[in-house]
Amino acid sequence: MTRGSFWNKGFRPFFLGAAAYAAIAMADWMAVYLLGLPIELERVSVYQWHAHNMIFGYAAAVIAGLLLTIVYEWTGLRAAHGPGLVVLFGLWLLARLLTTDGSSFVLFAAVADLAFLAGLLIAIASAFLRVRQQRQAPVILLLGLFLVADLLFWLGAAGWLPDGARLGVHGGLYVALGMVLYMGRRVIPFFTTRGVGYEVHLRIERWVDYGMTGLFPLFMLSELLLPLHPLGAGLAAALLYLNSRRVMGWYTLGIWQRPLLWGLFASFIMVNLGFLLRALMPFTTVPPLLPVHAFALGGIGIITVSLMARVTLAQADRDVDRPPRYVAVIIAGMILAAVARIFLPLAAPGAHSVWILMTGVIWIISFLLFTMAFAPMLLGRPPENTRKPGSK
Repeated sequence: MTRGSFWNKGFRPFFLGAAAYAAIAMADWMAVYLLGLPIELERVSVYQWHAHNMIFGYAAAVIAGLLLTIVYEWTGLRAAHGPGLVVLFGLWLLARLLTTDGSSFVLFAAVADLAFLAGLLIAIASAFLRVRQQRQAPVILLLGLFLVADLLFWLGAAGWLPDGARLGVHGGLYVALGMVLYMGRRVIPFFTTRGVGYEVHLRIERWVDYGMTGLFPLFMLSELLLPLHPLGAGLAAALLYLNSRRVMGWYTLGIWQRPLLWGLFASFIMVNLGFLLRALMPFTTVPPLLPVHAFALGGIGIITVSLMARVTLAQADRDVDRPPRYVAVIIAGMILAAVARIFLPLAAPGAHSVWILMTGVIWIISFLLFTMAFAPMLLGRPPENTRKPGSK
């Protein structure tokens, strides 16, 4: 692959960057939280700094790689490639470097971070508008809200908006979760019917789709404006019921033969676990961060890894039904990390630091394995059966 071809499709730099950053950012967080590594923070708590790194660093890179690739498949237009993609990725990378040690360079980091998301939004929206695909409006809306959430965080970090950092990280989390629910609804039934190897008729209920579309924004607003209020618990219970009907309607035994399928289902089960934990909070002593980690580490983390693997295999001309042997281990590791982070603190709260360490180590190993398995494809190594005789 030539140097130029690496920058022709967004999934290559952004997936590679996301996987590397996921491991680095988690190691950084463990050093700060467990070892007391000092970082420069003003007006932002250490937890908000960590959450911003995961949401607007890791998740944003995956979203960028997915959307820039999907847009081409849906419209035939390259949303950002060549020099434009170099600039977009460079802005993302610069923002990550400027926030490594906290918020010392808050204004410079904010400009780079917001410019990256604004550029991504313009690239995606302009491609859809050029071909008049109005049905993609939810993607543009969600990406726009993601940009607004990041803006709120940086306004808070700069001291210009009280509570801005909290609104930003929680808003970013729930917008990213909204993307998971929206994209999952589109791709999971599609991949299931074509991936299990036999004819299957899935149950798709429109009223469930309408219910999810109507209730999830209300849930997000409730969590942002009325945190820990019983209203949020009631909405979570309703969303748990609706999303459970979705998952049961899509389920078929054949998914267990395909890691890239059961990984997608595992993500939605973790989202349902988050709804369950949130619904139980008024009646139990469930810590507020447990639903958050079910949504973030479980729901967003597992589906992003699964989709990165699938998109990379498809775009690199590999067999999606026969992924590298590490894939099942990687996805299982992500599930184990989520389970450890959610349930072990409940079972033994006195060993909280041990569970943080365990979760972080599993997360890092999973992404190192992902990088080992997929970096050659992302860098453009051709499939074995397409190499010329005598080539290495």
